[in-house]
Amino acid sequence: MGFGMAGQAADKIVAGACGLALAFAVAAPLAQEAAPPTEAPPLSPACEAPAGDIAAPASLPHFAKALRERKSARILAIGSSSTSGVGASSDAKSYPAQLEAILEGAMKGADVVVANRGVSGEVAAVTAERIKSEVAREKPDMLLWQLGTNDALVRVAPEEFENTVRSTIRWLKENEIDVVLVGLQYSSRFSRDEEYFAIRNVLQRVASTENVAYVRRYDAMRFIAQNHANLQMMARDNFHLNDLGYQCMAEHIARAVIVGAFAKRRPSGN
Repeated sequence: MGFGMAGQAADKIVAGACGLALAFAVAAPLAQEAAPPTEAPPLSPACEAPAGDIAAPASLPHFAKALRERKSARILAIGSSSTSGVGASSDAKSYPAQLEAILEGAMKGADVVVANRGVSGEVAAVTAERIKSEVAREKPDMLLWQLGTNDALVRVAPEEFENTVRSTIRWLKENEIDVVLVGLQYSSRFSRDEEYFAIRNVLQRVASTENVAYVRRYDAMRFIAQNHANLQMMARDNFHLNDLGYQCMAEHIARAVIVGAFAKRRPSGN
């Protein structure tokens, strides 16, 4: 009789242990699902800059929804040579490739695909024509548009540039695609160029009035150049970026994306 009761107790212990193990087995995959990061990953020492110089974030609801519901998201990176990766030692060192790795590392369990559709030398009007076909092909949740540098260099009228950017942003919004504008790069060669500043001012104004995220690439690069004179972020032509320059670009864009997608917003009026 004693052995029978002991056997029953042992059976209960084994059953309980099995149930507990099963519960852990079920819970483990759930714990590995994409979870929103509490904050953006820290910047590398070489890429550190004031938050205000890095970006003016805005909400990215479609990107956040895709991660929440599908545990995956598609990003279309479009623009000119800074997107295609001119000056990088390999495709893996381009900013879109590095950005994909940063975002997946920050959002455990998420599948983030960044499609690189950069074409060297393009101005905004030409890129805008490509965007519709690229959107149809890639079906992105978010578009990163690096622009402005070539428009300033070939002297596109600021009014024409603004109309192109605004109309394209509005089309993307109508198609439920989040937008992040990635601004002009910094070069001491153009630090006093009025046309350069005119295009830069247009981008800042459009991002603010259209309520889209804006990566202040010029400001961040200038801060690094002025405070880390020993660091070389430019390729040999002193215009395109090198591997470190693309690394910082990827880190800064990642910060704008993560803050825009996951930062808690205060209710309006507070």
